[in-house]
Amino acid sequence: MKKQSAQILNWTPSGKSVLWLLLSSILVVGSSVHAQLVNSVQNPLQIAVLHWYPANLTTHFQLQLSEICAVTSDGPNIWVAGCVENSQVNKVRASDGTVLGTFSVGRNPFALVFDGANIWSANSMDSTVTKLRASDGARLGTFATGVGPESLAFDGSNIWVANATSNNVTRLRASDGACINPCTFSVGFSPIGVAFDGANIWVANLGDGTVTRLRASDGACVGVCTFNAGDQPHRVVFDGFNIWVADINASVTKLRASDGACVGICNFPVGNVPEDLTYDGANIWVANGGDSTVTRLRASDGACVGVCTFSVGQGPRGIAFDGINIWVANGLDGTLSKL
Repeated sequence: MKKQSAQILNWTPSGKSVLWLLLSSILVVGSSVHAQLVNSVQNPLQIAVLHWYPANLTTHFQLQLSEICAVTSDGPNIWVAGCVENSQVNKVRASDGTVLGTFSVGRNPFALVFDGANIWSANSMDSTVTKLRASDGARLGTFATGVGPESLAFDGSNIWVANATSNNVTRLRASDGACINPCTFSVGFSPIGVAFDGANIWVANLGDGTVTRLRASDGACVGVCTFNAGDQPHRVVFDGFNIWVADINASVTKLRASDGACVGICNFPVGNVPEDLTYDGANIWVANGGDSTVTRLRASDGACVGVCTFSVGQGPRGIAFDGINIWVANGLDGTLSKL
């Protein structure tokens, strides 16, 4: 054994060269992989489930609703709203697209949001919101809002409703749907999108090309609270640092949440008629209703990296992230796309 060990350790010059080449190759490959991971624009959860390469094509699920316009996630399930002749929402199992139930809400449910235990629906034609228990879809209440509610946000304690027709937002306590005065706050013209940034509520005003910032604790406008955001801002999302606004004139605008400033390049082209957008932890995803695509932009700089346009169903109107996948509600063909 000692003789064999000595022979193994007694490398020839050529043996040393071969070993050095092997070690060098391993180090180069390891460094390359590390660089790819460090510079990756993907959410780590997407990498973990091998959902980061272009060959992974879109999956479509046909729903029980003829036209859909809103989607949200409660974690294991996806909730989808039928928005025209329907007054219903579908609960869909995220793992396989199985429809688990259909539940009645108000007329024309244009938006959905999850509060950690319940699903809320904004019923545009009724000027109400409906609260459903996420575990079983049981209807827990219906509550009055302003006129024409079209978007919803949850701030940890309250549900905020953007009322497109009455040009205001309504704040309702999530635990019981109560209005704790004051609960109605004026914003811009035709507010159609709303989001929470951890301290403030941001409202996209379709009719005047602005977004309004309100302090979530009391609805107050503190300092400058109205900012330009394209021509026709439609929906809004927060990425942890910035507010992203979808302008239906084929672009998105990025504003610094701390002060509403446009820093450097802050307007980025996307597809035709961007209707909604969501954030996956690394990227902004935009549903383009006019050309049946979804655009992916790197949140740090708005860049398109690699494949950044994906085909989905017809007329996508809503988009959501469930922690692993992007889900798209296709308004014109009643399908749900999973990316």
